Amino acid sequence: MDMSIPYESSGRTAQKMRTRKALIDAARALIASGVTPTVEDAAAEASISRTTAYRYFPNQRDLLVAVYPENELRSLLGDHPPDDVAARLDLVVGEYLRMTIDNEAALRTALRLSLELDGAHRENLLLRQGRVITWLKDALEPLSGQLSEQAMTRLVYAIRASAGIEALVWLCDVAGLSREEAKELMIWSAQSLLRSSLTEASLNQTGRIPEKAQHVQPAKPSDEAVRGSRNRSRRHPG
Repeated sequence: MDMSIPYESSGRTAQKMRTRKALIDAARALIASGVTPTVEDAAAEASISRTTAYRYFPNQRDLLVAVYPENELRSLLGDHPPDDVAARLDLVVGEYLRMTIDNEAALRTALRLSLELDGAHRENLLLRQGRVITWLKDALEPLSGQLSEQAMTRLVYAIRASAGIEALVWLCDVAGLSREEAKELMIWSAQSLLRSSLTEASLNQTGRIPEKAQHVQPAKPSDEAVRGSRNRSRRHPG
């Protein structure tokens, strides 16, 4: 057999695709429980022999990439990223939040475990590896050399704190927003933080980023999100 051809792409392809899916589903279930699975772990969970599992995934990295391919991404900007920093941020935060909502159940479990486990075990949680910081830095790259390193780091951390599974849980479970409303509000928050940082920098006596150098259009949440928040304000979420 030509070893350059993936195992599941030859022979009984339908059955092999079912086996591959079973291994991926098993790995997802293990990750959702707080385990970063090996190939053998996934095989045992799926009741598939280790020998068979290794034909599909020769190593743990290949398995994890198949389960959560976004974990390997260094950028969410695509092949033709915009030059405008606000547009870049909008694109990255929007895509990141789409993935967050798609993987919400597993991310909620990872969040809970990160609060319960000690530091050593917390570092092993696959879905709590800080990859979002890399994506946000990539989005804000046009500001490098214009914002100070300290200001850039503060902006990245502030955006991450306002957009992600933690904020999604509060906005949906406590404030009562829909997922779409929560997503829109988090994107608005990110843009607001960007504008605030640029305004602050333009007023800073160190003279970084004059206002005319970075013009960012004000971002507003939709009328639906505003109305939804007003209708739920009587609940006084804390």
